[in-house]
Amino acid sequence: MNHKVAFSFADGKTLFIPVQANELLLDAALRNGIKIPLDCREGVCGTCMGRCESGSYQMDYADEETLSPEDLAQRKVLACQTRVQSDASFYFDYDSSLCSAAGPSTRHGVVTAVEQVSASTAILHLDAGGEAGPLDYLPGQYARLHVPGTDAVRSYSFANRPNARNQLQFLIRLLPDGAMSNYIRERCKVGDEIRFEAPLGTFYLRHVDRPLLLVAGGTGLSAFLGMLDELADAGGCGHPVHLYYGVRQAADLCEMERIAAYAERIPGFRFTPVISDDDGQWDGKRGYVTEHFEASELREAPFDMYLCGPPPMVESVKDWLQQQGLEHGRLYLEKFTQSNA
Repeated sequence: MNHKVAFSFADGKTLFIPVQANELLLDAALRNGIKIPLDCREGVCGTCMGRCESGSYQMDYADEETLSPEDLAQRKVLACQTRVQSDASFYFDYDSSLCSAAGPSTRHGVVTAVEQVSASTAILHLDAGGEAGPLDYLPGQYARLHVPGTDAVRSYSFANRPNARNQLQFLIRLLPDGAMSNYIRERCKVGDEIRFEAPLGTFYLRHVDRPLLLVAGGTGLSAFLGMLDELADAGGCGHPVHLYYGVRQAADLCEMERIAAYAERIPGFRFTPVISDDDGQWDGKRGYVTEHFEASELREAPFDMYLCGPPPMVESVKDWLQQQGLEHGRLYLEKFTQSNA
């Protein structure tokens, strides 16, 4: 039985390989052309150190001076001593170029639908099923889409989890005059071909071993839809999951029915939408998402926070965590720059 294993690197590239039953992770990597840095191969030098971010594994041996008890608790591993026991993902804190890893693949998708799901957002549906083999990516990662008829390239997070038929979704923010926005509004039609590169990014759902806070700003929601699809299909993660979703106006909220449905499939799921500009059409929570975090609850136990949105929102959340002294929380973030063209 083979396990599907993802190798993610500091430069945002991710590679997927099959790992055979009882095969050492390092041997599997080398067999598939990923030349992980190595030296002793005996669990002593630490050259092949990485971190398991999801999945089950066991290690044959690790010298106590190489991996401390704290390191082991953080799921750090030595590739030369690690045997995976399920599908898994591993992160290595160096560029993929150091191990001759190939970059993301270039694919082609065909537009199957465009839905305007809010006043400022559309969902682009692509069928990449004509490509050989499934498109592998981790929920939360993104693709670089080439805007048809232009030289422009724009990056968008996948808004759904991987699937066997390569049916893809992307949330597109509709700017007043943007390359992708103008294409979506004026020229996009079913049957158009769009070239894209994927997978990219180191923002993805890690192994869940503590409560989750997912904090989205605007179309930053896209990355979390893929993560929540993954959790929903797994029947939950054994920990509470709280999604905060901040937008300017109620008209900017999208995929509300889809989000509500997660409560039926993910035990312990909560959802808090927050509107920053009071347009008189909203009777829910107002202001900024940080005003609605439950600081006293977060102080009670460690948590993982995933944060994806515009730079000002990301910085304000980071400042809030620091002001509250919540050092026991792990923060993973994706700070995107919204294009104006």
